[in-house]
Amino acid sequence: MNETSDARTPRRVLMLTHTGRDEAHEVALACCKALVSHGIVVRMDAAEAAELGIDPHAYDPPLELVDVHDDAGAGCELALVIGGDGTILRAVEVTHRSGTPVLGVNLGHVGFLAEAEVEDVESTIDAIVARRYVAEDRLTLDVRVFHGGEEVFHTFALNEASVEKAARERMLEVVVEIDGRPLSRWGCDGVVCATPTGSTAYNFSAGGPIVWPAVEALLMVPISAHALFARPMVVAPTSVLAIELIARADGTGVLWCDGRRAVDLPLGARIEVTRGEAPVRLARLHEAPFTDRLVAKFGLPVEGWRGGSKRRRRGAEDA
Repeated sequence: MNETSDARTPRRVLMLTHTGRDEAHEVALACCKALVSHGIVVRMDAAEAAELGIDPHAYDPPLELVDVHDDAGAGCELALVIGGDGTILRAVEVTHRSGTPVLGVNLGHVGFLAEAEVEDVESTIDAIVARRYVAEDRLTLDVRVFHGGEEVFHTFALNEASVEKAARERMLEVVVEIDGRPLSRWGCDGVVCATPTGSTAYNFSAGGPIVWPAVEALLMVPISAHALFARPMVVAPTSVLAIELIARADGTGVLWCDGRRAVDLPLGARIEVTRGEAPVRLARLHEAPFTDRLVAKFGLPVEGWRGGSKRRRRGAEDA
């Protein structure tokens, strides 16, 4: 159960919306109306409110409009996100510093990070009002780029950090290092370093394993590597992953974090990936097993499964 706030302090919810979705306007208006009717202050990005045609003074209490930045979640008990996984990842950027839990309502396709579907908006609002949600910590990545011995870029990622070739016609030449020791050299299209949360995203598309969110681990997956040993790897959460672009090769690269933040990588660049100090907090309304989420989101065929009775399982355990 989420912690209650001081009775003298008004409750605040940050609401972020994918304004390009057809249903976004209707859902955003419904959420604003419902939350405000319970005395909850709704904080919105001023630009999004304008795009959605929402008048902040049409509500009591009025909406709180801000220019969204990386601390926009400060003072909010929750960030309600209306959109797909991309919108949720954007919300993560503005709530990571404050540790505000993020609750996604899916308007996208798969929406693996979302907790509710668009048809569940009414029950989702009821859960927010009654504080019937829990915050689940998800492991993050700390990502640093070095060049010439100097740190030139630093960020975090919830899903993955991917080193990719900058030009279609040129392959990357990289040396991969784990825990301070060289592992192998690859000619490749790129390398993905992922979290368990991101194992169902780019990591999955690149042929990496699906890892349950409760598992603490880091993943590394080469993309189209020309090498004898170029397999997906799962390493300890305390490990240090490093990728170095060979200085005498032709292909430069680009680093993408969660598919949203990018930086060019010159030859000789070194990328170090470790476990992030601060997790991302995802709000959960249900305690459904991760297996059920996989089946639902990927539409996996499970017809014919009969399961086992409690008595049968108990007998097997006793044996």
